[in-house]
Amino acid sequence: MNRFAPDSLISRLNLEAFPRRPIDNGGLGLDREAFGQEALAAGIASADIDDVLASPAIDLLDATAACSPYLAGLIRQDAARVMRLLRASPDQSSNDLFDALIRSQAALDPDAGGTAHLMAIARQTRAEVALLTALADLGGVWPVMKVTRVLSRFADVATSVCVRYLFRQAAARGDWLTERPDQPDFDSGYTVLAMGKHGASELNYSSDIDLIVVYDRETARVREGLETHAFYVRLTQELVKLLQKRTPDGYVFRVDLRLRPDPAATQVAVPMDAAAVYYESVGQNWERAAMIKARPIAGDLEAGREFVDSLSPFVWRKYLDYAAIADIRAMKRQIHAHKGFGSITVPGHNIKLGRGGIREIE
Repeated sequence: MNRFAPDSLISRLNLEAFPRRPIDNGGLGLDREAFGQEALAAGIASADIDDVLASPAIDLLDATAACSPYLAGLIRQDAARVMRLLRASPDQSSNDLFDALIRSQAALDPDAGGTAHLMAIARQTRAEVALLTALADLGGVWPVMKVTRVLSRFADVATSVCVRYLFRQAAARGDWLTERPDQPDFDSGYTVLAMGKHGASELNYSSDIDLIVVYDRETARVREGLETHAFYVRLTQELVKLLQKRTPDGYVFRVDLRLRPDPAATQVAVPMDAAAVYYESVGQNWERAAMIKARPIAGDLEAGREFVDSLSPFVWRKYLDYAAIADIRAMKRQIHAHKGFGSITVPGHNIKLGRGGIREIE
């Protein structure tokens, strides 16, 4: 008899979504007896352990471990965590993880080793989100769009938490002047835009995140004597470090800032007015297409929305002249010329730039 709540992950498993037998993959898989012993040692009720070992959930864990070394490591690393995820509602688990990360940042002291703690917490949360999402995905509990939304939501929260922490740190040093010490980024004029799959809430398990960082010079409240642009550039560099530096806990996300205006000539944070002038004067069609997915996710969200809205005449042209049409055709020819554009085949086909791929569809 299933002793778990009806909305728990284990109760909602789709038995047709995953193999019911262990996968022969060079001996990889799950040692069920060892898993049960570790869960018991962690204080999990033996009746709950017996129910999991006798249920389809153990086949799901076995197949998952056999197919993914990374997920296998997470499953073997902490049996109590796996049991907790199986016994809870996956929707509630994801919300709880995000809320816990937000609360953890707020409780950290930016003057007393808070950076190392935040990096560890964010990476540990990333691991748990990955395991939860994989089990809900492979177990047929979440459809693909729910999976991508959860992964994208985690990227939003992780980026926002890091930005807020960095502004708190700057305020503690006296570099940033604010009347809201708990939310110093709220009306800072500094905003992070999610682009690409992240902006469209379509991240997958291995995605990096494409970001554009812009700021309003008029809103800056840096201390006297501190150069505004240098402050924002340094803060952005620290943001990238918090997210992508590899530690014993891994990393949160790889960060790509190259979608910003003229990346070869600009620094990692760009003034809003300069960005607007760039798009209005020399913005290219691929940048127009990229900005369709732009979405503010961290920092001053209201300033971000206003900035994106101000670019509407650039993104959504009222008319397409012959030059614009020729430019679009040139983009298509570049895709055609890329290796892998020939006939659609599974082996070696480039699903991003090849025929029928992501870029061609866009």
